[in-house]
This record gives sequence, C-alpha cells and structure tokens, in this order.
Amino acid sequence: MNKFWIIMSHTYMTRVKAKTFLISTLITLLFIFGIANFQTIMETLSGDAEERIAVLDESNTLFEPLKQNVEGTNDEMELVAFEGSEEEAKAAVKEGEFKAFMILSLNGNQLPEAKYFVNSISDIGNQLFLEQHLQQVKITIATEQSGIDEAALAEINAPVMFQTIALDEEAKTQEELNQARGVVYVMLFLLYMAVMLYGQMIATDVATEKSSRVMEILVSSASPVTHMFAKIIGIALLGLTQVVLFVAAGYFLITSKQDELSGGFFEEFGIQDTSPTIYVYAIVFFLLGYLLYATLAAMLGSLVSRVEDVQQLLLPMIFLIIIAFFIAMFGIGMPESTFVTISSFIPFFTPMVMFLRIGMLDIPLWEVALAMSILIGTIVLLGLIGARVYRGGVLMYGRSSSLKDFKKAIALSKKE
Repeated sequence: MNKFWIIMSHTYMTRVKAKTFLISTLITLLFIFGIANFQTIMETLSGDAEERIAVLDESNTLFEPLKQNVEGTNDEMELVAFEGSEEEAKAAVKEGEFKAFMILSLNGNQLPEAKYFVNSISDIGNQLFLEQHLQQVKITIATEQSGIDEAALAEINAPVMFQTIALDEEAKTQEELNQARGVVYVMLFLLYMAVMLYGQMIATDVATEKSSRVMEILVSSASPVTHMFAKIIGIALLGLTQVVLFVAAGYFLITSKQDELSGGFFEEFGIQDTSPTIYVYAIVFFLLGYLLYATLAAMLGSLVSRVEDVQQLLLPMIFLIIIAFFIAMFGIGMPESTFVTISSFIPFFTPMVMFLRIGMLDIPLWEVALAMSILIGTIVLLGLIGARVYRGGVLMYGRSSSLKDFKKAIALSKKE
C-alpha cells in the first residue's frame, strides 16, 4: 500500500508543478474573473462618447419623444440635438465625437422616418434599438391621427396570457427547470473537458514512461495494477484541484457581486437558487464518469510504447465521450424521449445522460440506483480487465496502434 501512495503522490506533485498546469489554471481563473466582471469591463472599455448619438430633427417634433423613450430604457445612450449641418455631423462621427448620426423627418403621411449614419454598418446593435423606439413613436402618432383610443390599442397589443400547467403533480415547474438547467450545462461541459483532458493525460503519461524505459523500473518495484490505479487516482486529484479552484473562484465572485449579477443569465439558468441534491448528484456522476473513462484510458495507454500512437488508440474512447455529450445536449430539449431514457442506462453515457434526466425531470429513485449500479459494475469489470491488459501491456514494446493488441497483452499478463 505504501508503494501505491508513493506513485500516486509522485504523479500528482509532478503534474501540479508543471508549467502547463499552472499556466492553464491561471488562464482559466482569469477567464472566470472576466466573465464575472464582464459588465464592468465593457463599461470601462466603452467611453461616454461612444454612446452619444447626434440627431438632426428636420420635423422639430420627433426628437423629444424619441429621446424620452430611448433614455428611459437605456442609461448608457444619450441622444444629442445637433445644431450644425449634416456634413458637420458626419465629420464628428468619423472623428469619434459621436457614435452615430441620425436624421429624423416626416413622410407624406406625416409619419416618422430616419436616416442613420455610422462608421461601420456591421455595428447594428444601436441601430436596431433606435429603430424599435422610433417605431413606438410612429405608433403613437398614427394612433392620434386615426383617433384610436391609446388604452384600447395598448390592450390589443398586450401579450396574450398563456400558462402551462403540468397534469403530473410531481413534474417540475418551469422555475425548477430553469434552476437545474444551469447546473446541468456546467456539469456536462466539466465532465466532457475533464475526461478528454485527463483521460488523454493518463494514457500519454503511461506511453511516455514506456518510451523512456522508466516503466521497466516502476514495474519491478510495484505491481502494474498498483501502478495503474495509483496513476488514475493521482491525476484524478490533479483534476479535482483545478475543479475546486475554479468552483471556489466562481462562487466567491458570484457571492461578492450578488447584487450586480442578480437576474439575467444567473437567474435564467439557475445559478442563484438550486437544490443541494443536484450538486450531490453532480459530484457523484462526475467522479464515476472520470473513473470509468480514466480506467479505459490507462488500459489503452499501456498498449502503446510511443506517444505518437496514443491519439489513434484513444479514438474509440473519444468517440464515446463525444456521442454521450451530444445525446445529453439533445436531451436538454427532450429529456423525456425514449432514446434519452435508454441511453441513460448505457454505462458510457450514464454519467452525462442520467445526470441530465435527474436535473430536468423528477425520475424514480430506482432508476437512478439502477443506472449507478450498472455504471459501478462496469467500472469494476473494466478495472479487472484493465488490470490484466495493463499488466501485460506495460511489457509490450514496438509500434502498436490496433485494439487487436488486447489479446497479446492479456496473454503476456498470464505469463507474468
């Protein structure tokens, strides 16, 4: 057991001190910081002059109502009545004094129309916003001209009341679905990235040790099985270190900016208020999913003796991860479909798809228990097979890029 801890700690410490680990962790933490402070950063980068719109009102009646509508809903935009000529206003936009220049006028029916001048037509955000509010001004003027009662018109244009009610009393409400959706998205991407990154890391690590003949020294001091599981757990701890740092940083930033981040994305996708049970399931399925694919990756990595061959031999595992991910993405929109239900009991898809169903639906506990039992059983079975393949695979040298080498590795393990 002492050898297991030595190999595991060596694997962990070697990786955690590596420059690639430190740089990737730092970049990700900066990315999380940027996301949490996105609004502040954008406000800092965008100066006041960028949101000032010069307006030349040829009708002398449209500017004030449009200004009230726009500035009443957008504090970052200011409409400025321009006193100069059209050419002077265009020059001011080119020099950066104004974000854009707009000419307001009335057509033959005494309804508003506009011309909008901007340096780049690709910048259409403000254009659409101003067009929408000018449309409201047009509706107001047309209503007055037609003698239609504004209150009646407002009632006609009000959104229809459309309420969705689930007949199943145990079905989740729309609010509960929104609360779970964010955690499901985060879990799926974390598991996908962790398996892809750390699974390949395990396989590459084994292949590197074999190519440098270090493996011969290692297997003489500790059994291949001890070496395999020590490496799996060591890199698992490395992944958990990163995940804990990312989650802690995200939680701290969200908590410290609770008032600024309330509503919007965080409310719509359930980051603010979610049942603790979801997080428990997220951790359980994350760990089980990692163990499943990590064991497979270590087994495949033991079959190659050159780092260049790792990617080719890992292709079946990568395809399984990608398929599971796409099924889960499809299931977010249709979690009750038969296809998703069946897929959630297939071990290689269970970590993502069953967690998706748990988050989006109120499924019976026996289904969760059955899926987890099948998954754990598969991990144990894969571990037993993997141990035999690993025991023989670490002694195989030469070019190896085919799954047919499984038979050879198992034969060597019997002779050991």
